[in-house]
Amino acid sequence: MSATQSRTLADLKDLAVASVVPTDAPKREPKRDAQGRSYATGRRKNAIARVWIKPGKGEITVNGKKVGQYFARPVLRMLISQPFLVADRYNAFDVYCTVTGGGLSGQAGALRHGISRALTHYEPELRSILKVAGFLTRDSRVVERKKYGRAKARRSFQFSKR
Repeated sequence: MSATQSRTLADLKDLAVASVVPTDAPKREPKRDAQGRSYATGRRKNAIARVWIKPGKGEITVNGKKVGQYFARPVLRMLISQPFLVADRYNAFDVYCTVTGGGLSGQAGALRHGISRALTHYEPELRSILKVAGFLTRDSRVVERKKYGRAKARRSFQFSKR
């Protein structure tokens, strides 16, 4: 499969299973608090998500609301559940998070990043699977700044010949 082709979740899962973990890598210890939760921060564009996960029935709470109420678009809910699907942990963890900044798309991306990092803190053996899927890498793309003498970052004002 070339890098230009899009990958499905099944392809990512197969790729993650096929990846071999180096044996000389240091053994990572789980990071859990007194309540048995793992915490991580996820970022995307201007959005920041603070995520706590613990074993449960798969309930996701975002800023005190259910995930279906906060993220109405199914695409955003699918984006959030991707780390659990790739790691075969769907409906195994309850997620509580607070999200600030950015729009809904950026917040969903930040939440996916935070969930992935929290999963690796809870179960360090999932790191290689999530790393191959690309969920642990922070997407550093941000909006380009507006330049003076231009309408937006690159768009010029309309040219008038006369």
